[in-house]
Amino acid sequence: MALNLESVGSSTAPQLVSWDSRDVMLYALGVGAGQADPARELSFTTENSEGHTQRVLPSYGAIITDFLATEWVDVGEFNEEMLVHAEQRLEVFGELPVAGQAEVVTTVDGIYDKGSGALVVTTAIARDPHTGAEMVRSTASQFIRGEGGFGVTGPKASWERPERDPDCRITVGVREDQALIYRLSGDRNPLHSDPAYAALAGFPRPILHGMCSYGITARLLLNAYCDGDPGRFRSLDARFSAPVYPGDELTVEVWALGDGELRFVVRRGGGEVVLDRGRFGFTG
Repeated sequence: MALNLESVGSSTAPQLVSWDSRDVMLYALGVGAGQADPARELSFTTENSEGHTQRVLPSYGAIITDFLATEWVDVGEFNEEMLVHAEQRLEVFGELPVAGQAEVVTTVDGIYDKGSGALVVTTAIARDPHTGAEMVRSTASQFIRGEGGFGVTGPKASWERPERDPDCRITVGVREDQALIYRLSGDRNPLHSDPAYAALAGFPRPILHGMCSYGITARLLLNAYCDGDPGRFRSLDARFSAPVYPGDELTVEVWALGDGELRFVVRRGGGEVVLDRGRFGFTG
């Protein structure tokens, strides 16, 4: 098996995708909306509640670019069981519509040698099909174990944890059925639902989707720092550093840097870091 380094710079043909009110409500439930304080998040979980206009969680943008759009550039042959989601950056350029369409193009930004494996970085851009305006930009880094050794190095991103206690800690429980709900938004990987498949991958039981943990974190930060207003969301970055299991407790530790930027990590059970090198951008 070998990766195709010539695929760097290649893009998919534009793909038209669509979603509706039910899709965005199901996603909101999949990332825990309404569990701790149902009345606060009715705008994300219902379409007919008095005093609430339905709105979309900004992290649904990653569903639009990475799961509704299914076309991918051929980056070569590799064992898909060796692939793990390493990092994710999401930018949203304005509030997403409750029902709509987007034209998505995905480009291979780079394939980098990390020694024990290769890092494949892609960016998917969703545009309004009528105006061409950019709606969502999603940059994903996928690590493929065993595919390193070809000598192409990539840029190094800087991130430092502030040398002080977090300014805020937000703790939430993950439901035992969270992965079963989240998978209905598009990621049907049996690693997150089938005990037999999880065992083959070396896990004692199915793990939570990394992008579910990411969406939970995005929702908590939106509520804590943007008063739940999706129009104030700008970007979210994180590195996936350890698995999360349904039933776990997650704690988001946040440092406010000013000018609408936060840094954060997410811990499982108050100990192991499961999302690292986090950045959250928003408007005041």
